[in-house]
Amino acid sequence: MTDQHHEPEPADAAAQQGEREQDPVASTLGESLAKAARKSGMGQLVDGETPTGTALLSALGGVRGLLETILPGLVFLIVFTFSQNVPLSIGISVAVAVVFTVVRIVGKTPVTQALAGLIGVGLSAIFALITGRGEDNFILGIWTNAAYAAALLISVLVRWPLIGLAAGYLMGDGLAWRSVKSKFRVMQALTFLWFLLFAARLLVQVPLYLAHTDAATSALALTKLLMGVPLYAPLLLITWFVVKGQFPQKPQSPSTKPQGNSAG
Repeated sequence: MTDQHHEPEPADAAAQQGEREQDPVASTLGESLAKAARKSGMGQLVDGETPTGTALLSALGGVRGLLETILPGLVFLIVFTFSQNVPLSIGISVAVAVVFTVVRIVGKTPVTQALAGLIGVGLSAIFALITGRGEDNFILGIWTNAAYAAALLISVLVRWPLIGLAAGYLMGDGLAWRSVKSKFRVMQALTFLWFLLFAARLLVQVPLYLAHTDAATSALALTKLLMGVPLYAPLLLITWFVVKGQFPQKPQSPSTKPQGNSAG
C-alpha cells in the first residue's frame, strides 16, 4: 500500500500538471539541475542520438577542461612523491592552475571551469599550508564528495531522486516521470548509482587521509586521479543510455522550458 502511495500509476496530462503545480520547490530544483547539466556540457551529450566521442569529450569539459582538472593533481602527486615537500608541491600545483586561468583570459575563452578549478586548488592549498600536512590538500575534495553523497542518498530516501529531477527537466518531461512507476524506479536506481560513486571515493580516500603519512598522501593523490574522470566518464555514459531510454522524446529547448526560466 505504501509503495502505491509513493509511486502513483500513470496519470493524464491534467493530473501531471497538477502534480507539477503542487511541488514548486521540486520544479525549481529540477530546472536548476537541468540548467547546470546543460552548462556543464551534458546537454550536448543528451541532445545527440548517439553518444559520439566529441559529445562525451564536451560533456567532460573538452581537452582543455580535462587538463585543467587532472594536471594540478598530477603535478602535486609527482612532486610530492619525490620531494615530500608540502609547500613546493602545492606551490607548483597552484601555479599550473593559475597558468590555465591566465591562458583562458588571454585567449578570451570562458574562464568559469578554470576559475572554479583555481579556487578549489587555492583553498585546498591554504588548508595544507596552514597545517603543514600534505593530506590536507585533499580535505576540500573529501568534504565535497561527502556533500554530494549525502544529497543523493537523501533524495533517494525521500523519493525525490536528484537525477530524475535533472533528467525530467532536461528532457522536457518536468515531474511527469514520477507518475510512471517504471521511470520512478529507474531514476531512483540511477541516483543511487551516482551516490555509490561518491561513497566509493570516501571509502577509499578517508582512511588514506586519516593515516597521516607521506606514503598515504601520495596514495591519496593517486586515488583521487584514478577515481575522478576514469569513473565519472563511464557513469556519465550509463546515465545517457538510461535517460535516453526512459525519455525518448526530443529534449526541450531552453527557450521553452517550464516556468520561463532562461539559462544565464
